[in-house]
Amino acid sequence: MDRDKTDMSLREGFLVKRGHVVHNWKARWFVLMPDKLLYYKYEGGKRDSCQRGKILLKDCVLTCPFLEYENRPLVFKLQTANGVDHFLEACSREERDEWAADIRAAADKLHTADGDKATNQQDKARSQLNNIDLSKVLDSMYDVHSGIKMSSHVEQGSTYSNCFSGSAVVDWLVFMQLALTRVEAVTLASALLEEGFLRTVGLKSVEALRTAGLSEQLMDDSTALYSFSDSLKKRGSVKAEMSLSAVELSGKVIKRGYLLKQGHRRKNWKVRLFVLRSEPAFLHYYDPTKDDISPVGGFSLRGCLVSSLEDNGVPSGVKGNVQGNLFKIITQSDTRYFIQAPSHQEKMNWIDAIRVHT
Repeated sequence: MDRDKTDMSLREGFLVKRGHVVHNWKARWFVLMPDKLLYYKYEGGKRDSCQRGKILLKDCVLTCPFLEYENRPLVFKLQTANGVDHFLEACSREERDEWAADIRAAADKLHTADGDKATNQQDKARSQLNNIDLSKVLDSMYDVHSGIKMSSHVEQGSTYSNCFSGSAVVDWLVFMQLALTRVEAVTLASALLEEGFLRTVGLKSVEALRTAGLSEQLMDDSTALYSFSDSLKKRGSVKAEMSLSAVELSGKVIKRGYLLKQGHRRKNWKVRLFVLRSEPAFLHYYDPTKDDISPVGGFSLRGCLVSSLEDNGVPSGVKGNVQGNLFKIITQSDTRYFIQAPSHQEKMNWIDAIRVHT
């Protein structure tokens, strides 16, 4: 899997994704593969090794631009073959269009290569799902009163919390009359697994996929464990108090992009949308998870010092196991900003752009 990620990725970078159950927006690191789009969480300046989910590209429908979010004009929509909508936001019009073009090219290639390989049985299973909204099934599963019950399970000496068995999923789907038979329920549950709404937990469910050679098949088995993929932790609604003059935001936009910034107090790393403006020269940063169009911070570039930080070892003032590509900005008032770019080239581009305006 790791080899595939490095050898076969067509494109990588930050996008902001809307959640399925809680409709909040979160920055994720996306990796475009020939047949799917994988996404990961970034924590402490480092990419999580476990993927948070995936979007299958075969027979997907891409809408770009998708203009139904008033405060988010850079969104595009991907609808999978199972009818699930994924809303993704880029940092600029150019980035959005480049992502869309690469995704469309990959999807077109799959369509050409695959032809009509699907068996009649697969076609029949897929047709059963045509009129089912998987997001609504997921909503029902999450329901506090009538949803599937999560509990702790022990497998080979390890305890797994907040999960359920494959047979419990099938039982629940039949009981809720979302499927008429257990076979139909397995097909529906497998689609949830395929879409990344559910994930395998423990050895049995993971091994079953490998040994049976099945890409995404849920097991109707009381010992095969599964869980929800999405974290449902509610975001805090703390708003940064900030007074900004209209003059600061009146300059011409020179550069914009997603970068990681270390917090001043808690020293945690968060993805921010940075916007560099000239005349007057200011660097502002926005929280891409919020619909608020006001920046959460910013500073004048006049008299700033910007420098690249070495990748070997953790520089002084930096916290966390960061993955390199760091640079530092010291403002005229001696405030230090530690920033991480997604690549060495991006780091150098930002440093050069900022230096011109200091």
